[in-house]
Amino acid sequence: MRLISHPVLCNYYVTYRCNAKCHFCDIWEKPSPYVSLENAEANFKDLKKLGVKVIDFTGGEPLLHQQLHQLLSLAKSYGFITTVTTNALLYPKRAHQLKGLIDMLHFSLDSYDKTTHDKGRGVECYDKVMESIELAKSIGERPDILFTVMPDNLSDIEKVYQNISKPNNLVLLLNPIFEYDNIGDHLQKKELEQLKLWGKKKYIFLNDALIDLRLDGGNNINQPICKAASSSIVISPKNELILPCYHLGKDHFPINNQLYTLYTSKKIQAIIPKEGRLPECNACTINCYMQPSFSVNINKYFWKSLSSTIKYNWWKGTWKSLF
Repeated sequence: MRLISHPVLCNYYVTYRCNAKCHFCDIWEKPSPYVSLENAEANFKDLKKLGVKVIDFTGGEPLLHQQLHQLLSLAKSYGFITTVTTNALLYPKRAHQLKGLIDMLHFSLDSYDKTTHDKGRGVECYDKVMESIELAKSIGERPDILFTVMPDNLSDIEKVYQNISKPNNLVLLLNPIFEYDNIGDHLQKKELEQLKLWGKKKYIFLNDALIDLRLDGGNNINQPICKAASSSIVISPKNELILPCYHLGKDHFPINNQLYTLYTSKKIQAIIPKEGRLPECNACTINCYMQPSFSVNINKYFWKSLSSTIKYNWWKGTWKSLF
């Protein structure tokens, strides 16, 4: 049963450019412009009209955008919850500029071992994460540690939790890796069951629904769980609406400062029902589209997702803004 009929999340790609080369991502390979403030403000107005609550300023590396602080400030002025994930290479330079503008600030860290983390990210950034944690805390920010869980780093969860997350009173977000276009990897049943135990620990966020979806074989195109196109709006650095999701990205439509008109048009509304039903959607488990999908449709994944989502938003102080 559909609970929310409008999109709740915007994945706003401020640039595809990145200063890292993570082995489980190919976004950094794409040439890209940067979004403009003028286009962003026009889109914020329309995102508000469409019912969006959260804007994820993503990339690439979002901190490469020199006007990110202005984009965030504008978004906050329209009442959006903001989220940014960074490899932390540029955070020490921009921390004071970004202070108070990001509701959910995530520092990516995939291993307790510096060499292992830096190898996976394709650049030396471990030390910057450590520096950024201390700096963020010193200015009153509460960042999270975003740990991409892969088959070869499961044993590092304990070390990161006990030595970095827990002593610093930071939430540890466990993000199971997903596979697309022969990029990334997947976790086996035994690994998923092992990972699931971590969700019960204090200040660890793990969406049980993401684990169950994987154990169930992922999205089923005959009875799709994915509601990517109707629960999320994806905007490219070229100011295009991307459908049905970024990773599939079959259709790109110029927005021309008319996002509301475009999204509610007959041609877009005819595409949206195909979400999760295309051949490429079969067995999909992409986190950034499944999480909002869980929140708009009442099914077993909705209930599995509910407690961890409420718990995390309670920790971050954003739960009131969701309603």
